[in-house]
Amino acid sequence: MTDQYQNDQPFFPNLFSYLISAMDQYYGINEPIDLGQEIAREQIYSSEIQNKKMKILITTFWDYPFIGGLQNYITTLKTGLENLGHSVHVIAPNHFPSDEMEKSRDYFSETFKQFFLHRYGSFNEKIVHNISKLYSYYAMIKDIDLAQYDIIHAQDRYTANVMGLLNQSYQRPLLFTPHGFMTQNRLKFNLMEKGSIEETYFSAIDRQAIKNANQLIILCDVFRPILMNIGAVEHKMSTVYTGIDFEAENSQNRSKKKTVITCVSRLRPRKGHKYLFKALALIKDYLKNVEVRIVGDGEMRKKLEKQVSELRLKNVSFLGSRNDIPKLLSESDIFVLPTTSDTLPLSIIEAMFSNQAILTTNCGGIPEIIKDNYSGLIVEPANPKELAKKLKILLRNKSIRTELADNAQAFARQQLTVNNMVQKIEEIYHSLL
Repeated sequence: MTDQYQNDQPFFPNLFSYLISAMDQYYGINEPIDLGQEIAREQIYSSEIQNKKMKILITTFWDYPFIGGLQNYITTLKTGLENLGHSVHVIAPNHFPSDEMEKSRDYFSETFKQFFLHRYGSFNEKIVHNISKLYSYYAMIKDIDLAQYDIIHAQDRYTANVMGLLNQSYQRPLLFTPHGFMTQNRLKFNLMEKGSIEETYFSAIDRQAIKNANQLIILCDVFRPILMNIGAVEHKMSTVYTGIDFEAENSQNRSKKKTVITCVSRLRPRKGHKYLFKALALIKDYLKNVEVRIVGDGEMRKKLEKQVSELRLKNVSFLGSRNDIPKLLSESDIFVLPTTSDTLPLSIIEAMFSNQAILTTNCGGIPEIIKDNYSGLIVEPANPKELAKKLKILLRNKSIRTELADNAQAFARQQLTVNNMVQKIEEIYHSLL
């Protein structure tokens, strides 16, 4: 697979030339390098519109199937489209022989280290790791005949780059769905240094992913200004909220003697559990007949358990990871997600279907599906005093809880089903053919 590169000639990265150009600019390299041709094939795309079921290719840079939100989204989309009669293929790195992929990545990793050392005098490990995976993914997929597909739908910026390169001659409609805020988000949380070579490199990937796409399908409107800031245009973005198939259980399971508060989320710093516990400590007098269930696991568990102990919150239970979420939500009166950073959490959508009052934060796309004082209560992130105030309102007033829950459930049933999501995406596909 890598024989074409293994010769005595100097290595030149003849793919993804814009990445090298961006790095050259960062390092002040003015001498052009012979990057060769990106790709050359005979164009075989036919513009004839056929009234037939579509053949769709979904691409991901991560293993599939696997456990995770992105993989669940892909499965939901794939199954929904197939139920409509379309043929759907998913291509992921783990679909290729693991030994070949490992050999390819090792080869490109060492080759790019030497190339960067020679050209820039240093190399960045994250960039080497990423560009090696890009080249390896390309090497594995380059011989697949894209002419057989009507639609290509990349689920991340990396495969949007790879498919954009391979699709130059085929000119199939290429769609891109970002599932996070990409480089901008990593800068926000100090996972990447502003002004660094990493920002330069990964920003170039972001911009090219948008440039390659005929249409962006975004999960919520909060993506729009962020994407427009790096090259997206308004008419090429379509918002399609994530839909789920959630079998809500009968809410008659709720206790009449106590009020149950539930939080379903990974125990991670950005999910804001510590602010919930601080809020609960401020309203201890209102927690006499209240049970607080923390559902999920993660790296923050021990630290959060210690906080609960120190605050003497005896009514808080850590239930760990569970596979009976519908049952737990059917027993719950109030759902709280105190997140400090999110896009569109599935746990909130599940809570909406489960007909309970929702208290959450002004993060990402959450205010697009939860309208404050109508289908839930919204507070600013990392504000335990405001969280405590709103939580007290819900604990004291059952009629408010009922009204908020009914409105949230009605919106979910109308807008957040799998059928609604898949049909909207199908319409977008058809509009591009």
